[in-house]
Amino acid sequence: MKIRFTSLLLAVFSAASVHSQKIPLLPGSYSAYLQLNETTQLPVHLTVEKKQKRILLVVHNAEERIELMNGIKKGDTIILPFPSFDSELRFITDKKKEIRGFWFNYNKGANYKIPFFANFNQKPRKKDAPVGSLNGKWETHFSPQTNEEEDALGIISQNQNHLTGTFRTETGDYRFLEGTIEGSKFYLSAFDGSHAFLLNGTLKDQRVQGYFYSGKHYSTDFVATYNPNYELRDPDSITVLKKDNSVFSFNLKALDGTAYYFPNAETRGKVVIIQIMGTWCPNCMDETNYYKELYDKYHSKGLEIISIGYETADSFEEQARKILTLKQRKNLDFTFLVGGKASKGIASEQFKMLNEVISFPTSIYIGRDGEVKRIHTGFNGPGTGDVYTEYVNKTNSLIESLLGITGSK
Repeated sequence: MKIRFTSLLLAVFSAASVHSQKIPLLPGSYSAYLQLNETTQLPVHLTVEKKQKRILLVVHNAEERIELMNGIKKGDTIILPFPSFDSELRFITDKKKEIRGFWFNYNKGANYKIPFFANFNQKPRKKDAPVGSLNGKWETHFSPQTNEEEDALGIISQNQNHLTGTFRTETGDYRFLEGTIEGSKFYLSAFDGSHAFLLNGTLKDQRVQGYFYSGKHYSTDFVATYNPNYELRDPDSITVLKKDNSVFSFNLKALDGTAYYFPNAETRGKVVIIQIMGTWCPNCMDETNYYKELYDKYHSKGLEIISIGYETADSFEEQARKILTLKQRKNLDFTFLVGGKASKGIASEQFKMLNEVISFPTSIYIGRDGEVKRIHTGFNGPGTGDVYTEYVNKTNSLIESLLGITGSK
């Protein structure tokens, strides 16, 4: 399983931008991968591009582009941070054709790293013809017939050997997956700086058996059956208000450590979205991008958004720093609070009026009258295609209805 990787990779290396003539790599296509264990490689889709006289590394996951820039060089090591997460690539180059290094994911600890390799690839390898088709919807079960079993819906598109798609679960989606099928064997992968997903499988008689890897720390088997009628539970029906709780309220800390009580004078009479999230969570970041659009469009008409971050860091100061970095990086004007450690148990304890918080993200929609109108578990982002479009249209309509806006298109 080899993937393209263009060669100008070294772009961005100094505290200042590096000019293209100083790049010590050959332009072109490279095969790149993360070495998850002794026998398993996760393909990484990479190109290097020139943009406004600068060279940048671009990670491709199907339709998604992740541009890596503003890197530094320390000795022989090049360091390229990911733009949306607390992670980075560190590597050295050899003979202008090879890259050796690591992906560091600091959300999983200071020493969490996975070997990363790329090699110059002048001629793409010819692929064997596929046997069978993965097109369509697949009823999927991860860790089947165990206490850890999780239901999912695979949505796959196949064009000859090329695969794209995602898997939806009741807590979110696997974002933009891309891969290849040869004969009856296939893989799908995604690498976004927070998660490194790899699914290897075998297709036979509209059934799939395979193995799923999340970085180097988690793996499990999965099975899937072609089922165009399969659906998951409605995400608006999973987390609900307890019957004996009609008032939605909480007391948490703002980023500066001061107490924040809800409801309050600033939110009274407003439409409010409470977002339970984490800066380490790609589904949360997809939702945050959408909420920025909502906020920019409807804030002047009475919409408020309160994002509560649950972080992998141990101290309040570091948790607040990670949330503030997100706020500044994405130029967000929401209210941001610190929930604490990244634990659904902690979130459930803080929001005792809910039956349970089972997912980051979870969003609570509150009307001008202070009553909860909707609770949405998880987030199906742009990688889910029509599902995401339908969600956006439905949510926009809900917000306009709660704000009392009529005749909007």
